[in-house]
Amino acid sequence: MAQSGSLHISVGILSIGGGSLLLLVNGYGSTPEKDLVPHTALGILLLITAALLAYSGIHHSLSHGRLLSTLCLTVSALWCGSGLVYILGGQRVIQPTQLRFAFVPGLAAFILALLIIGIAAVVAKKAVLFLIAVGISLASAHQIAGLTAVGFGLYATAANYFLVCLVCLYFGSGRLLSVITHGKVELPGTGAKKKAELKAEQNQGCNDAVSVSLAMNLLSASVLACPLLGVVPELSVGHVPWLWTAGVFQLGMCILFYRGMDMLAATFYGFTSLFAFAEGYSALLSFYSIRPYSPVPFPVVFSVLFFILALFSTQKDLLEGFYQLFFVAYSIALAAQPQGFFQAGTQGVQAAIFVASACMLLITTFNMASSTKIPTGQSCFKALVGRMQSVTLRAHDKELHTPYLGYSKYADAEVLGHASNVLATFAITATVGSQNPLFVLILPWVVMAGGALELLCGAVAFARGKTFESTVFILYGVMWTVWGLTRYGGLYGETRGLNIAVGIITFLVFNILVTAAALFMNVAWFVYAFTFHLILISFLLDAMGSLPYGYDIGVTIIFGLVSFYFFLAHIFNSTFKSPQIPLGNPIIKLTGAGGGAAVCPHLPARKATSVLQIAEIMKNGGICGMPTDTVYVLVAACNRPDAVIKAYKVKKQAEDRPMSMWISSVKQLEPVRHLLSPLLLDFMEAAWPSSISMVIPRGPWMEIFGLGDAAKHIGTPQSIAIRNPDCSVATHLIGLVGPIAVTSANPTGEADTTHHNQVYAKLGNKVDGVLCDGPSPENIASTVVDCTKIETGQIGFFRVGLIPKSKVLQIFEEVQRRHRQGQTNPAFQYDMELPLTERDISEVGSTEDSGRESENSTPSPPSLEENPVLGNGS
Repeated sequence: MAQSGSLHISVGILSIGGGSLLLLVNGYGSTPEKDLVPHTALGILLLITAALLAYSGIHHSLSHGRLLSTLCLTVSALWCGSGLVYILGGQRVIQPTQLRFAFVPGLAAFILALLIIGIAAVVAKKAVLFLIAVGISLASAHQIAGLTAVGFGLYATAANYFLVCLVCLYFGSGRLLSVITHGKVELPGTGAKKKAELKAEQNQGCNDAVSVSLAMNLLSASVLACPLLGVVPELSVGHVPWLWTAGVFQLGMCILFYRGMDMLAATFYGFTSLFAFAEGYSALLSFYSIRPYSPVPFPVVFSVLFFILALFSTQKDLLEGFYQLFFVAYSIALAAQPQGFFQAGTQGVQAAIFVASACMLLITTFNMASSTKIPTGQSCFKALVGRMQSVTLRAHDKELHTPYLGYSKYADAEVLGHASNVLATFAITATVGSQNPLFVLILPWVVMAGGALELLCGAVAFARGKTFESTVFILYGVMWTVWGLTRYGGLYGETRGLNIAVGIITFLVFNILVTAAALFMNVAWFVYAFTFHLILISFLLDAMGSLPYGYDIGVTIIFGLVSFYFFLAHIFNSTFKSPQIPLGNPIIKLTGAGGGAAVCPHLPARKATSVLQIAEIMKNGGICGMPTDTVYVLVAACNRPDAVIKAYKVKKQAEDRPMSMWISSVKQLEPVRHLLSPLLLDFMEAAWPSSISMVIPRGPWMEIFGLGDAAKHIGTPQSIAIRNPDCSVATHLIGLVGPIAVTSANPTGEADTTHHNQVYAKLGNKVDGVLCDGPSPENIASTVVDCTKIETGQIGFFRVGLIPKSKVLQIFEEVQRRHRQGQTNPAFQYDMELPLTERDISEVGSTEDSGRESENSTPSPPSLEENPVLGNGS
């Protein structure tokens, strides 16, 4: 894991070095008359470099490399915006005389952002990051100067990038060399972080994503404020790359916020991304001499949502809530001025947002890098609510966003999803009339809020296992996108008729199914789906040219209010434990699995307390679902024959696919050691823990495990399959319960179970508990080895799976060699410490599959110690 992190650090640093080298060569080789690298080619190369940097930055964000992640993502955004501007210039969309006005607003924002990151690097005592951040900041400053005085600016820019290249080449190569040599060779100053530093960064929350998002707010504010300050004549098509870069990066940060369990930050920066896309859309239309009119209802509603969000964001810290109030003012300014983005009042508010964003970025990066924190009022909200006896604040920990079944790596996205519906709904209340719909600012609000953001929320809901919610968000997101582009993107025109109505009828049919499913959710969801159905009917009537006057506005306002109720309920209920805003009970209730019956415990496998709880269930005769690194399995304690019989009946196991037995270590076989072959025991010691199942002769030794009459369900009358899985969860559970009977967690003949939600979905309330570990990483079977004739020096293979045949033979021949030399395996004589760092590699299936091959032992190949997968040899 550490080597993987070092490799990604090398990718990030060397990508910065590569981009700097490109700009360095172009700066030194270009003249005022001719560029060394054509603008289009330069832009494409910068986009490729930006993509590599974004990949590295996101990886480090997920692995807690906070300051480096902030730097990589910020530089990625800089070169992404610059690359797009270069491409527009190369394609003559922007004239050479206009390039200065296109570059200056974006470069100015990144000069300040990178300078602040450099200050944070000094505080954190990270010299490399300081030199890179300040070097690129100075290079951007000289690039602005070079747009006016080419002779000075190009060479000064190149000189700064030369310094960045040297630093990146040394540090990146040093880390790469360390990875290649497995840490044996490290250049001075390029060593990996200590564990204490990594642990400190893990407690930083989502500060890196916050910093990047603030830098994007700084970028869009700079573009809007520059026309007011006279830096550029007006908002133009050359500013679109910067604004849409800010929007795209903020959408990416939304996902990181959900990964970091920060629902409020994800919602806020999802909102601000909408502004960036709408600003870019307006700048794009200026290329066609169109300044879209901004209708009043939408920004008013947006200001209300921003205010509520700011109010609840104060639970994180007062400074965050205060910062969000600037966007309330921005929304009001848009409502007050018809051509908002082009008018001085709106641009003036953006100038204030620029200053506020710079201050927030400085505070956030300083607190991320320093042990001494700038106070932001984090405990004020909690102290205020603590004085109210009628209100109980919900604890903001990882359990806050635990889904209905199991656990998720993402926070709940329903607040943003419902807010997106509110925004899209009130956007289409604007009247277009007979004029060109492009002249009214509706398209970006409908397509980006109702479309892109809602689809993002649907994806997050799907990752959380919330099937119904994800279906609603994805269906409605697609509908908003299609309708927005058709009705308000100029594709609709004067066309009316059945050909357009057919598509809307299809959505109506889908929404009928959603509405029917909502009957089993709660009253609020039913009203939600039903009122959207009314909106679809208005779309249908409009397509047929039969829309009654005022009907569309009426139903959209109703759906908007219902969506607002959902938005308010989810943000309120996620903040307070009591009181709660009610959503109602299911209108229709069913009995049985998934229909109102009590759901068995679904516990996260990563918690030791969860394993203990599942162990207690099994000790009391329960059967449970358990994850492996292939598919989920159904397990029962061997000392509870009733549980084994129950598991066999639930599975409806075919006679040719018997259950197998799993143990936590060979030590659990010590009571029957005298009944088993010494060669077999040593082979077990050498091969386990791993994904190798051994088929061994059955005998009286099985009686010691208390199977009783249930023994007939494990194995065949002649043999059984036994395994010691290489999984900390499984071995810990088996160590608590004793040997277990195992079968796959799906009815015979059905597909394997690859997610913890599927265990209950397939087997219903017949299962007493499920250990949840999300989706199965892969579906590779175990290797099943025939050891029934091991004393003759032969082993066979019923199935070759994850462990290749050659590796199994290598292990067996090594064991045979030791026996011929009179050596026994001493590991069996004492308790072994089991490795608790790897997951189970297991697959439960038939031990009597066809294709059995017999192999004679051969002289020993290389030592077993060379095998990291089966590294439990003597």
